[in-house]
Amino acid sequence: MSVLSHIPYDIVIFALLTALLVWRLRAVLGRRVDVGGSSVTAAPVPARPQPAAAAPAPVEEPSAKFDIPQPATRVGQVLAEIAAAQPGFKPEIFLQNAQKAFRDVVTAFATGDREKLRLYLTPEAFAGFDAAITAREEAQQQQRTEIVGINSLAIVDAVLTRFEGGDKARIDVQIVSRQISILNDVGGQPLIGTESVTEFSDLWEFESETGPNQPVASWHLAAARAA
Repeated sequence: MSVLSHIPYDIVIFALLTALLVWRLRAVLGRRVDVGGSSVTAAPVPARPQPAAAAPAPVEEPSAKFDIPQPATRVGQVLAEIAAAQPGFKPEIFLQNAQKAFRDVVTAFATGDREKLRLYLTPEAFAGFDAAITAREEAQQQQRTEIVGINSLAIVDAVLTRFEGGDKARIDVQIVSRQISILNDVGGQPLIGTESVTEFSDLWEFESETGPNQPVASWHLAAARAA
């Protein structure tokens, strides 16, 4: 028997017709066709809507550690005396306010915001900050400071001085922070500092005074230096 006799010609012919139809369809789909002078374009397949990407959760800065001397220590006893002399004084709230003051003063000094500095500094301290800003302006230097984070605030000393009609209190706070701080010259070249995050340790002295003209204590920065 011939091999050709086993070939199913009906199936072969059907396959050829199917292939021809597929080729014709592929030649027409998506092609512009003129009908009565108008053009028709195959409608694009609408894209499947993609779910919106979830926004990354904001990274919260770790809370600064507060270090408050125990009541039995010398500094702890002075803090108790300040609380007795100034109703409403609490070391925890004091450090919270000191933390805000640190951010505001450092930023205001970098930008030359004298009005904000007046709110936080004693007149003597303001004079020193003002002189430094003036010298920077005359040299056409630019200070850029970014507080990346505040690690800790520790009360390291406290003094209460009583006088007739009032009292004067001083609290020293050591503040450890992470900053990017750089001083650029008139040409934008760095003079002091670095673009890298650097840890700073500062000692800030806060003062408050009560008396006939100041019945409510108001704390101001009296001095600041590297610790």
